[in-house]
Amino acid sequence: MTLILGIDPGSRITGFGVVRQTARGCEYVASGCIRTGGGELHERLQIVFRGVSEIIREHGPVTMGIERVFMARNADSALKLGQARGAAIVAAAEAGLEIAEYSASQVKQAVAGTGGANKEQVMLMVMHLLKLTQKPQVDASDALAIALCHAHTRSSLIPHGLTTARRRGGRLRL
Repeated sequence: MTLILGIDPGSRITGFGVVRQTARGCEYVASGCIRTGGGELHERLQIVFRGVSEIIREHGPVTMGIERVFMARNADSALKLGQARGAAIVAAAEAGLEIAEYSASQVKQAVAGTGGANKEQVMLMVMHLLKLTQKPQVDASDALAIALCHAHTRSSLIPHGLTTARRRGGRLRL
């Protein structure tokens, strides 16, 4: 049994999802959003760091999956997203979690079966896989999808002994 934290980073809203990976699959533990408000960027980054640290203390995951930064049309938005992502990674690294990074298409492929799935398709698959009766918030759903992707990837790599082969600097690069 492994607790996995999934993070969908954002400078205004960071989604989180915690799942328990068992021999029979994954079970829902918790999900939600860290809302940073409209303050200065350094204040919002501190809120992300503290929020992720609190989630780690509360639930005790041992590993974390996080979405990689994608190139957006607006370079300023991409930079802020990267900084929020960095705050979450530092919080996990400080807690000693194993950290893996996934592209959006990897997450969609793992959860919905196609790298081109839309947010609604991903949310419906998350609900189905975790047996949820209510739709989670969009950012929380994305974070749960990242956690599920990480669980599926870990399950496929562990029997082949590949989990340590691709670790660099405490991060598993796939």
